[in-house]
Amino acid sequence: MDLSGLLAQLLNGLAGASTLFLVAAGLSLIFGVTRIVNFAHGSFYMLGLYAAYSSVEHLAPALGFWPALLLAPLAVGLLGAAVEVLLLRRIYHASELLQLLATFALVLIIKDAALWLWGPEELLGPRAPGLEGAVDLLGRRFPAYDLFLIVVGPLVLLLLTLLLTRTRWGTLVRAATQDREMVGALGVNQAWLFTGVFALGALLAGLAGALQLPREPASLELDMLTIGAAFVVVVVGGMGSLPGAFVAALLIAELKAVCIWLGVVQIGGVDVAFPKLTLVVEFLVMAAVLVWRPWGLMGRPQAPVRGVGAPESPLRGAGPRAAAAWAALLLVLALLPLLLGQGSYATVLLTDIAIAALFAASLHFILGPGGMHSFGHAAYFGLGAYGAAVLTRAAGLPMGAVLLLAPLVAGAGALVYGWLCVRLSGVYLAMLTLALAQITWAVAYQWDAVTGGSNGLAGVWPPDWAAQGAGFYWLALALGAVGIYLLRRVLFAPLGWSLRAARDSGPRAEAIGIHTRRVQWVAFAVAGLAAGLAGALFAFSKGGVTPDALGVTRSVDGLVMVLLGGVQQLAGPLVGAAAFTWLHDSLARATDYWRALLGATVLLLVLLFPQGISGFAHSWRALAAIKNKVHSEGA
Repeated sequence: MDLSGLLAQLLNGLAGASTLFLVAAGLSLIFGVTRIVNFAHGSFYMLGLYAAYSSVEHLAPALGFWPALLLAPLAVGLLGAAVEVLLLRRIYHASELLQLLATFALVLIIKDAALWLWGPEELLGPRAPGLEGAVDLLGRRFPAYDLFLIVVGPLVLLLLTLLLTRTRWGTLVRAATQDREMVGALGVNQAWLFTGVFALGALLAGLAGALQLPREPASLELDMLTIGAAFVVVVVGGMGSLPGAFVAALLIAELKAVCIWLGVVQIGGVDVAFPKLTLVVEFLVMAAVLVWRPWGLMGRPQAPVRGVGAPESPLRGAGPRAAAAWAALLLVLALLPLLLGQGSYATVLLTDIAIAALFAASLHFILGPGGMHSFGHAAYFGLGAYGAAVLTRAAGLPMGAVLLLAPLVAGAGALVYGWLCVRLSGVYLAMLTLALAQITWAVAYQWDAVTGGSNGLAGVWPPDWAAQGAGFYWLALALGAVGIYLLRRVLFAPLGWSLRAARDSGPRAEAIGIHTRRVQWVAFAVAGLAAGLAGALFAFSKGGVTPDALGVTRSVDGLVMVLLGGVQQLAGPLVGAAAFTWLHDSLARATDYWRALLGATVLLLVLLFPQGISGFAHSWRALAAIKNKVHSEGA
């Protein structure tokens, strides 16, 4: 650790901060005006890098390097405008979660489009003319291109500030960030304002990607890596605040740089590897800021949204006919392996569906009746899976004991995380759950002695009686059914009614004596227990667990299942889990471009059945009943 090394790392941090700011600035503008949590923003960054590679390769000889490079963000901006006009305009009045589902579908489509156009290999572009070399700083060589990137960030911040403060369009954007309903009431054409903002945000993400061409290769994994970091910067800086995004990008990038510079330090006789903290430091910062100041370092509390779409329909208990139908369905599912053959692949798929249904039901428990948006529910699924693996391998416990204890590990994690999460609501709650899940993922990814690190833990198999034939499927089906039944019973117990009261009107619930935070905290623990049981079953079904069980993708899969089925129906998460798992499996085995087909299917369902598959079926049955009643009365 020397001064020159610290300076080099700080400069590296500044270069990274500029790129991160460009991405986060676009995301912040889009959220500030449209209120859409754009999960596809990382995909625009990835497309900017790929488009820059093709543009420079084919057009640089005629136009020159820089004009060819700058065509890429313009193309991404036009694509963003097309996405806003053709898709997002149709769902502005839908719930935040439905908008998230639509933008996640775009992620899948864009990823496979990039795979089709550019292939699976990483693509490294040429050096920038005039900036190929390095400069001497305190005896160290520092890339000249990184110095150029350091200047780009503040320059773009200055240009955006002038645009937003010195033009009429910028004034409308700032007004919409504070209160978009009032802007509409004043007669401003919100449609084109939203299109312009979304196009500008996409252009900034594309510019950030294009400027990385001489610095890093284009890769299909950049979309998810980038969106997580961008979410952190936007939340830490303050939703809709460009100066806040700039400060947050600097803070996070420099903290990472310092961690790399410190290296391995002995503290109290223990070696602490600070470079490993780079995987988690931004999420630690986000969690701390959300607990201390939910609206960010330089943000403002969001104005209440007056138009939130249709209210959620009340949950109703199952009547005798519905209960009989569920029992019959469960019996059919139990008999299927005997009809199809116990060694059939269908048994494996049905096992996955049973586990996914329990996971989705646990998320729906806090998402629908609880009204608590979670982007990090995989934390409890993964804790249950790792708990099962560690108890099996290290403690040598039998599967029965493990399936009892592993959910308690997840429930304990949910108690700790829930205590922090119930203090927030809306998008701030969602971001805190994401941060806590990513912290858990980073611990599992790096704790080699306990979790196996990036390799995970293998050799977690059920005993012979469950491993043979359809034994484990019947076990997963039985435990999944019991878990879902108990979640349903809780919803119609005093805790469930209190949970819905806290969701619908917190002040009124407090006035009649309900401790809303305590109720929501207990709900988090209950959901964590159920998700942990699903995770433990998953570990035994796959023979082990890897850090992917805790990743963002797992959390998003759970959200997709719930939203596909329908948040407003108790059967929604079960229907959504079955549909999503079957679609995922069928498309993945049929084509290399299964993500695009899955994303297109999800988009169609969002546009045609915004209430979900189960919600649409419920509405259709209700409409048919009304028509029959009118017909009988008319006769």
